[in-house]
Amino acid sequence: MFSLFKKSIKTGKKTTKYPYEQEDTPAAFLGRIVINLQTCSLCGQCATICPTKAIKKEDGKLIIEYNKCLFCGVCQRHCPEHSISHTMDFELAVREKEKLTVAVNEINEDLDVLKGKLAGKTENILRRSLHIRHVDSGSCNGCDFEINALTNPVYDIQRLGIDFVASPRHADLLLVTGSVTEHLETALKKTFTATPDPKLVVAMGACACSGGIFQGSYAAIGGVDKILPVDIYIPGCPPRPQAIIYGLLKAIERIPPRNSI
Repeated sequence: MFSLFKKSIKTGKKTTKYPYEQEDTPAAFLGRIVINLQTCSLCGQCATICPTKAIKKEDGKLIIEYNKCLFCGVCQRHCPEHSISHTMDFELAVREKEKLTVAVNEINEDLDVLKGKLAGKTENILRRSLHIRHVDSGSCNGCDFEINALTNPVYDIQRLGIDFVASPRHADLLLVTGSVTEHLETALKKTFTATPDPKLVVAMGACACSGGIFQGSYAAIGGVDKILPVDIYIPGCPPRPQAIIYGLLKAIERIPPRNSI
């Protein structure tokens, strides 16, 4: 016991400073997509290669649907002009699903500008508490692992007054992961009914936002909004813990409104 205490003193505090402060993002992280219009020939190769058809070519321009995007980097690797790049921007949660669909000319921003958008501290961070009931409606468990990370010493969402509860009757918010399957549709609806009003619903991950890689499957209905009213969409496959924290804080309006996309 003494050795563990000694080690903890030596290691020091490792809890993330996010969302109070922005921190360095791992170099391998793939965030919001930027397309260089100066070199892009609109050949459509990225739209052809995308596994979830998150990129489309319409009327001579590219359309990106972030609710379907897996952030896998396939489009970046196969672009013949090397015009596609991923930024470090993970603060992509939105209230209106339509905001996750953008035309290429709307997102062609310099990386330094994007970094500038992410700089600064959040405001009024300890204004409201939040109780969450997580519902797996048919996920691969990738998102669920990231949810588990939220309560570890690194991310420690309890410091923000946010915690998970065992029953929907004690919850303020339903955090739904996975493409809704035929077998779990009833369970999801019953969980929603059991949650007292007023309540929020957050769709987390590409599958919950749009059906993801399982869209069109005989066993899957699709995104959560086909069954329940969704208040916040958090894209990603899976979203990193900071992206989940951003979405949860946005759900309860504990960050200033910002144009995330």
